[in-house]
Amino acid sequence: MTRIRFHQELDELKHRILAMAGMAEQAIDLSVQAYSQRDLALCQRVLNNEAAINRAEREVDEFAIDLLAMQQPMAIDLRFILAVIKINADLERVGDQAVNIAQRVMNMIELAPADLPVDIPAMAGRVRAMIRDALRSFIEGNPDLAKHVLAADDEIDRINKEAFTSLSNCMQSKPDCAVQALDALSIARNLERVADHATNIAEDVIFWVRGADVRHGAGQTLAGS
Repeated sequence: MTRIRFHQELDELKHRILAMAGMAEQAIDLSVQAYSQRDLALCQRVLNNEAAINRAEREVDEFAIDLLAMQQPMAIDLRFILAVIKINADLERVGDQAVNIAQRVMNMIELAPADLPVDIPAMAGRVRAMIRDALRSFIEGNPDLAKHVLAADDEIDRINKEAFTSLSNCMQSKPDCAVQALDALSIARNLERVADHATNIAEDVIFWVRGADVRHGAGQTLAGS
């Protein structure tokens, strides 16, 4: 009976982290919509929702730590709880990046629209796909899908570098667009960081399922998995 209760609590932990993931995803979606629509109200929604994301992070951490202390899980169950704690932190930081984007958009709205040489919505679409795939790999316990997320990060890095080059050139050739270009550059950097968090989540899924630490190109399988 105790074992059954423990697995029910693991299911509850998974439910809570997925609810947290939904909040973080929504924050990114709203911030990018705010950019596309130059919508101050959407920016404000992102800022207002930050407290709820922070509260959810604390609640997930407390639940996970209680499970570690009271149940003393071993092997794959232990790795699952540790992975959830790390994923929880990354999701909270995704929310932080959404707030950063919203604040930059608020700056841009105060200025006249500028034709900038960067496609933020397209970049955001790729980043959101990474987040979705990382979370789906967690839901399904699918390390192969998680590896797909790791590979996708290189493309986001490339797009961010191209944005840096094109926006830097824009600031030099069109000084009147410099502030807008700088804000767009910051938004691209925020999206690149969201992709990094998606990569971290994917790495944690591989650690949970296979007991392998693939951070920084490593691939060591843990004993007792």
